[in-house]
Amino acid sequence: MSHPNIQRLSDYAPRTLGTAIALTGALLMSFDPIFIRFSGVGGFDTAFLIGLFTAISMPLFIQLTDKRGLVGTLHASGWPVLVSGLLMLGSASCLVLSIKTTSVANTFVILSTAPALSAVFSRIFLGEVTRRATWIAIVSVMLGIAIVVSGSVGSGAVSGDLLAFAAVTCLSLNQTLLRKYKEVSRMASVGMGGLFLAVVMAFLATPSSYDLSTWLIMGAMGLFTAPFGRVLSQVATRHITAPEVGMILMMEAVFAPVLAFGFFDEVPPLASFLGGGIILITILTYVAATTRQAA
Repeated sequence: MSHPNIQRLSDYAPRTLGTAIALTGALLMSFDPIFIRFSGVGGFDTAFLIGLFTAISMPLFIQLTDKRGLVGTLHASGWPVLVSGLLMLGSASCLVLSIKTTSVANTFVILSTAPALSAVFSRIFLGEVTRRATWIAIVSVMLGIAIVVSGSVGSGAVSGDLLAFAAVTCLSLNQTLLRKYKEVSRMASVGMGGLFLAVVMAFLATPSSYDLSTWLIMGAMGLFTAPFGRVLSQVATRHITAPEVGMILMMEAVFAPVLAFGFFDEVPPLASFLGGGIILITILTYVAATTRQAA
C-alpha cells in the first residue's frame, strides 16, 4: 500500500472510531430519562443517587483497569479533572431537573445545541476552526431546536427548557476542555463529577425515604449506563473535534423520545416531531458526508 493511501487510512480510522464511540455513548445516555422517571423520587434525590453510584463505580473501575491506580490517575490528570468534575456537576444537575419539568423530547433536543456551543468554545479556547459543512449542519439543528422549543411556550415547561440549555452549556465547555487536555482520565473526570454531585445534592436529598426499588433502579443507572455513556462521549474527543462529538450526541434527541414512548407511551407534541425530524436528517447527512470525505 502506498504512503498516501496509508495516510488516508490513518486519518479515516480515528474518525470512524470516534464516531462509533460517541454514538454508543449517546445510546447509553438516552436511557437516563427512563431510569429517572422510574426512580419515583424528586429531582434532587435523583441527582444525589446518580452522583453517589457514579462516585462508587468510576474509582473501582480505575483501580481495576488502570495500572497507575486511582491516586496515580488523579495526579496525572492534574487540575483539569477538577474543572471537568465541576462542569459535570452543572450539566448533570440541570439535566435531571429539566427532565422533571419538561418533556423528554424537549430536554434532549435542546441538548442538541452542543455542537454549536462547542464550535464557539473550541474557536475561543482552542483556536480550532469549524468547517463550513459543520456550521451549515449547526444552523439546520438550531432551526429544529427553535421549532421544538416553540411547543413549550405557554405550557409551563419553559423553565425546564432553560435548565436544559444550562446543562448543554456546561456539557459543551467540558467537551472543549477535554479536547484540549487529552491526557485527562475520562473515568476520573466522570467520577469526580459524580462525587461533586453527590456532595452538593446530599444537602437537598432525603435518602431515608427511598424504597428498595429506587435504590436498585438508580444503582443500575449510576453504576453502569450513566457513567459509561459519559465516559464514551468524552473518550470520543480524543479522536474527533468537540463540535463533531456534540453533533453525534444529537442522536440522543432521537433515541430518548423513542425509548420514552416505548416505556411510558409519552407522545411528543407535533413541534417536537417536526424539529426532531430536521435534526435527524441533518445528523445523518452530516455523518454520511464527512465519513465519505474521510474515506
